[in-house]
Amino acid sequence: MCWGVSAQPQDAAVLEYIYTYKHLAIAEMQRTGVPAAIKLAQGIHETGAGRGDLVLRSNNHFGIKCKNTWTGGKVYHDDDARGECFRSYTSAEESYRDHSDFLKNNQRYHFLFQLDPEDYKGWAYGLKKAGYATNVRYSQILIDLIEKYNLQKYSLIAMGKMKDDDPVYVKDNSITPLTTQAIVKAEEKAFPSTVPVNYPSGIFEINGTRVVYAQPGTSLFALANEHNIQYSRLLEFNDMDAEEEILVEGRLIYLQKKKKTGASKFHKVMPGEDLYTIAQTNGIRLSSLLELNHLNKNDSPLAGELLYLQTKAPAAPQVQQEYQVRYASMHTHTAPAAREDSENYYQIQKGDTLYSISRKLGVSVEDLRKWNGLDGNTIHPGQYLKIKN
Repeated sequence: MCWGVSAQPQDAAVLEYIYTYKHLAIAEMQRTGVPAAIKLAQGIHETGAGRGDLVLRSNNHFGIKCKNTWTGGKVYHDDDARGECFRSYTSAEESYRDHSDFLKNNQRYHFLFQLDPEDYKGWAYGLKKAGYATNVRYSQILIDLIEKYNLQKYSLIAMGKMKDDDPVYVKDNSITPLTTQAIVKAEEKAFPSTVPVNYPSGIFEINGTRVVYAQPGTSLFALANEHNIQYSRLLEFNDMDAEEEILVEGRLIYLQKKKKTGASKFHKVMPGEDLYTIAQTNGIRLSSLLELNHLNKNDSPLAGELLYLQTKAPAAPQVQQEYQVRYASMHTHTAPAAREDSENYYQIQKGDTLYSISRKLGVSVEDLRKWNGLDGNTIHPGQYLKIKN
């Protein structure tokens, strides 16, 4: 399907693809268990290392066709037949996430998740056996890509067995390595903050637990009534108090008690994520997440830290020691002079939202708006929010 990969020692376009999307593959392995090595190999092959017509028109990195259940964007592309319908996405992140969910939620791929996550050959042969592609060489193509470009290291990084601290991500020293600046730009392109989410409508499952994605403005009380759940129990299921009865931002709302452990072994903290968001995203109880990682409720793990979701971490992750609270005008990005009331202010970080800040600091979104004269939810990195009246 789609493009093949050059038989030359190593293709610069393939390397660029790896540098750009490796973090998406790592994050998705931590979220769902799909090996990062397999995901990158499929992405390279299906897109011709990002150069294929289908991916350029649709952000479809994995050649997934529409099928009857698909309600999202569509494009038409010649593949096994002329003018076949393929899924279209707004971003690469959305494609990477949908690919994981496509495999995870499809019965014919369930056996793959019983394999050792390091068994890339088993996954490659299993994908072909399950009918992912019609190319008789599909399994061997994936295996060759993984071994040629050392993609297995990204699975090991996702599992916490290797550190991603090498600026050159290839084995062949004949390749001129990308500069550090180029690598940073590629990483920012792949992961500007957190992976955008496109949850299905209605009831679905995360970590074997029934959940809905509630839109902004949803009444939690009405949602509890709709699903015949006591309001107090709905709050308990979601580690919430009664303060935010009307949702300011869209969020996952669980309809039954979350599990004590996650479906994946680890979760890599992304910029802007807090412990509550991580617990909700992975369908794990907040109290369990804290206990497994030796954390307190108000801790804020640094971006890039690995949280354990199934077993007790050997040590607590690095956390932000204190919030950057400094006084400044809401219209300046420069650090202010020290003031006695500097503890009343918080400098907005990349990835922050009013809701995530409210969770971090234990204040309501409405109070943040009132204290700072905000009409909506728009904030910008570098601004300072007043966090106490």
